[in-house]
Amino acid sequence: MNQHKPYKTDEQWRASLNSEQYAVCRCSATEPPFSGKWYRHKEAGTYVCVACRSPVFASEAKYDSGSGWPSFFQPIKRTAVTLAPDETHGMHRTEVRCASCESHLGHVFPDGPKPTGLRYCINSVALDFEPDGHSLSP
Repeated sequence: MNQHKPYKTDEQWRASLNSEQYAVCRCSATEPPFSGKWYRHKEAGTYVCVACRSPVFASEAKYDSGSGWPSFFQPIKRTAVTLAPDETHGMHRTEVRCASCESHLGHVFPDGPKPTGLRYCINSVALDFEPDGHSLSP
């Protein structure tokens, strides 16, 4: 693991996340569609990784994709997330992870709006939200 990334043991992750957060962020589970706290959220601010509080998406990049999960056309900065092939469940997808703590956030698909044409389909439970004007420090 990269020496600059916050490292926690599995026991520490379990202690710092609730069971649903742990299942999604550490085990790559997916929350049910249309169930997440941030799905219809429209306030201006920054979405942060629930596990490490790193900024990952800006509200300006959020849009309603109709998919049932919060969707963004780009991360807050290119280096905020990492992408990896995901061949699980017999599908060919691209997984999105937090670049800081490697938590699973969701997947990215090539069917989004301009300017990127991408849809970052993200689990609400993997995110927290900081309204504009609030500190992003943990």
